[in-house]
Parts: sequence; structure tokens; C-alpha cells
Amino acid sequence: MKKVMIGNHAVAWGVRLARVEVISAYPITPQTQVVEKLSEMCADGTLAARFIKVESEHSAMAAVIGASATGVRTFTASSSHGLLYMHEMLHWAAGGRLPIVMVDVNRAIGPGWNIWTDQNDSLSQRDTGWVQLYCETNQEVLDTTVMAFKLAEQLSVPVMVNLDGFYLSHTAEPVDVPDQELVDRFLPKREAPYKLDTENPRAFGALVRPDAYMEMRWLQQESLQQVPQALAAIEGDWQRMFGRSYGAVEAYRAEGAELLLVTSGSVTSTARAVVDARRAAGEAIGLLKVKMFRPFPTALLRDALRGVPRVAVLDRNISPGHGGIFAEELRSALYDLSDAERPELFGYVLGLGGRDITPTVIDGIIEQARAGIAPGREDLWVGVNP
Repeated sequence: MKKVMIGNHAVAWGVRLARVEVISAYPITPQTQVVEKLSEMCADGTLAARFIKVESEHSAMAAVIGASATGVRTFTASSSHGLLYMHEMLHWAAGGRLPIVMVDVNRAIGPGWNIWTDQNDSLSQRDTGWVQLYCETNQEVLDTTVMAFKLAEQLSVPVMVNLDGFYLSHTAEPVDVPDQELVDRFLPKREAPYKLDTENPRAFGALVRPDAYMEMRWLQQESLQQVPQALAAIEGDWQRMFGRSYGAVEAYRAEGAELLLVTSGSVTSTARAVVDARRAAGEAIGLLKVKMFRPFPTALLRDALRGVPRVAVLDRNISPGHGGIFAEELRSALYDLSDAERPELFGYVLGLGGRDITPTVIDGIIEQARAGIAPGREDLWVGVNP
């Protein structure tokens, strides 16, 4: 079934197809339509889920943590300062090995107050133990939302699906909605190995002594290390059933490239158009889309970038005092390559607070990076008016 829908409604349809049983969320721009649509689905009976209304994002995450511990499938959504308000509970969800799926509609952080997109809200949560997946289109949003539940429940890790505020959340695109019967075959009902059960009492969240705490964190890390392989297998199943896959890392027209653009999120679509135009003009320009930020796909990125002369990373984010976050993580991932294999990497910070990233902006980045002029600093700001 084809439907034209905004990104926020694509999330809601993915949650409906996954047959989520408990939803709790607090509305915040630009996420609001996600939970509005889900509340309508719960009210009219098209989704047989309990919708828990709460007074804050902290409480929303606490509610789905409690529900997930009983063995049911749970979901929440947030943005910007709402996600930051959840921060403490994100650690509890991940450390408790609860397969919660959350959607973050990426929005800038204040001050000053800004409701438009950049990735600093989700990337500031990168050390909480959540898998992070970034989507380019509304179709990818719906598909990834469903696949996220399978990934989370298979490895007992929480998953955060991210989409750009307004560029995807409020923009309508044609979306193929999979058949419910097929999704049920792809994603059966959750069967939790450990859960709160009055018939089989267990203790959860108890005090952990030093002689056991590190082993818990080691097991968590081992599970996260399995995510790339598990995601590839899950996407393979999705491809066979529905004809679509995305990959933790996707190379686009990268053959023989002298320069690769590295992107994530909706700016990838703009960059594809620029790459197509450059290739049509006979220029060896390609693209590498990074969908999975946590766990960072180091091996995949090394393989994709080994021997490429130059790389330009487009970061819609900033780690103040350091630089663009994807660029800095990529520098770390490529460090062990030999001098002959390691690309010259240029990190560009742009598009913060929803500022447009146009084809002209990307063309300018290509020209600067191809010139190969040492910039004197690792964070190259694009479009700033001091």
C-alpha cells in the first residue's frame, strides 16, 4: 500500500506495524505529530496498545522502562531538550538491557531557543549505550522503525532512530506501507527471557558490588559489538521480504573517487544530486552515507575509505572545543591505516540550527577539499557570518 505521509507519521505507522504494546511520550516540537498520531491509533483501536500520558520526558522513559521490564514491546519519542531531560533514564534503559525503541526527531539545543534541525541532541547521548541509526528518507524512517525492534530484542539493547526535524518530520513523501501479515512474520511477538512476573519473582535494578559491575558493562559492550552483523542480517531479511535495504554504511558512486563526501541524515539526498551532477561532468566524486553512528562502524568505514585520496565530512553538529562529531570519530577510526591508505580528511561544520545546506554549499565544499589546501584547523565552518 502506497501512502503519502510526513516523516512523523511514517514513524507512527512503523510503530503500528510492529504491534507495540505500551507507548509513553511527552509532546515536543518537532516530534509532536508522532505521538499525536499514535494516540489516535490507540483511541480508534487500529493499534492495540496502552498509551500512558505523563508530565515529562523523564517520566516517559521511566514508564517504558517499567513496561519493557514486564516483557512487552515499548516505544517512546522525543526531541532536543526533551531528549536531554531523559538522559539519566537512558543509562538505566541501556544498562538494564531493555529493548526499547525510541525515535528522536533531531532538533537544535538552546540557548538561543531554536526548533530547527541539527544532530546535537542525539549525539550528546552517544555514551549512554543506545544504538543510534540516522535516516535519509521517510521510507527509511518507517522501515528502520520496524527493523529497530527486531535488532533491539535480538541483542537486548535499546535503539534510537533519528530523523531530521522538519526536513523529514514535516515533509510529505510517498511511502510504501508493508502488509501487516508480512511484518508479523518478520517481527513476531516479543518473548523476553527475563521479566517482572509475579509467578516467577526476580530482582531488578539492585545494588551491584565492584566484583560484578565490570562484567555487566563488558556484556553490554559485547552485545553492542554484535550490532553491525545483526543489523546486516536483519536488513537482509527485510530486503528479501520487501525489496529494500540501507546498510550501516552505504557507498554511492564511490568507484575510483578522488573525493568522497561523508554524510548522514537528510542532507544525503542533496549530496546525491550534487554527486550525480559532478559524475555527469566527468568528475570522480562519490558519497558515503553513515546510517549507524553507535556502535561506530569502524571496520566498514576503513574498508570503504582505504586508499581514497580525500574525504570531506559534512557534520550537522559540533562538539564545542573539539569539532564536528562524525569527522572526529572518523579520524579515530582511520588512525591505524598506513600513511598510504589513510585519506586526507576535511571536517566541515554546517547547517546548525536548521540553516540550509544547498547544492551550492556542497559544491563549494568539494572545490575546497579537492584543492587540498591544509586549512590550519580541523573544524572548518561553512556559511558563518562573524
